[in-house]
Amino acid sequence: MTDFHGSFVALVTPMSGGVTASAPLAWERLAALVEFHIAAGTDGIVAVGTTGESATLDADEHCEAIRRTVELVAGRVPVIAGTGANSTTEAIHLTRRAQQAGADACLLVTPYYNKPTQEGLYLHHKAIAEAVAIPQILYNVPGRTACDMLPDTVGRLSHIPNIIGVKEATGDVSRVAALRERCGADFLLFSGDDATAREFLLAGGDGVISVTANVAPRAMHELCVAARAGDAVSASRIDAPLTALHRDLFCESNPIPVKWCVHAMGLIDVGIRLPLTWLSSAAEPKLRAALQAAGIGLVL
Repeated sequence: MTDFHGSFVALVTPMSGGVTASAPLAWERLAALVEFHIAAGTDGIVAVGTTGESATLDADEHCEAIRRTVELVAGRVPVIAGTGANSTTEAIHLTRRAQQAGADACLLVTPYYNKPTQEGLYLHHKAIAEAVAIPQILYNVPGRTACDMLPDTVGRLSHIPNIIGVKEATGDVSRVAALRERCGADFLLFSGDDATAREFLLAGGDGVISVTANVAPRAMHELCVAARAGDAVSASRIDAPLTALHRDLFCESNPIPVKWCVHAMGLIDVGIRLPLTWLSSAAEPKLRAALQAAGIGLVL
């Protein structure tokens, strides 16, 4: 059985060509990123999530990025494909394509913009799970979607066999206990908030889907190992140098800061799609300081 525990990187999607509406995807850089994460102990890769700029890729690019990631990983760690949409039909299509590409699971964000009711959320995710047999992880990020999937709704969905977990990105650690009570011991609970991931894991979470892991993969893996073992002292020691990164990787809209950091590490080119922009020069010193505090070397 696939092991969905530990540090899963919400992988950036490498692009080239600067800031344009159609910056080309950089497949050679994707291959290098995958090897970087495998070598650093990353426990799994999330392809084409929010940090992977899913909102700016068309459907064919989205599916091709998932397919190539699966191919490059070659079974060494699990690959979770971001396939959520605010259209149930579109989400089913993307989820089916990810299954065909060989992804191990799919991550489905709550529908954004149209603000469904809790019953609408239940029926949306139920329809996707019934249409596509692949394991599915719910993704609750109300700061992005203007829609909060409450623990009672997650509890209802947890009874559907191929809905296996939730990425909870509210930053509310009290939700771990609420979700565990409603969903049972085997339902996977992922933090979607790096700043509170340590507390989330110590409270009984199973892993984190992490932005910080793009630049500090080894530390995030080790943090998860310590926290899941209940070693609060070691987890705190590992997490402390990452504090500024957890905060400053969101000094501008994600993934603007993290793409700049990965570029400054020499791992990707300058490339991002409108309406996102490259990091402002005013924010660079803050991120350089955060990377230095975490002991991360830069080449640019």
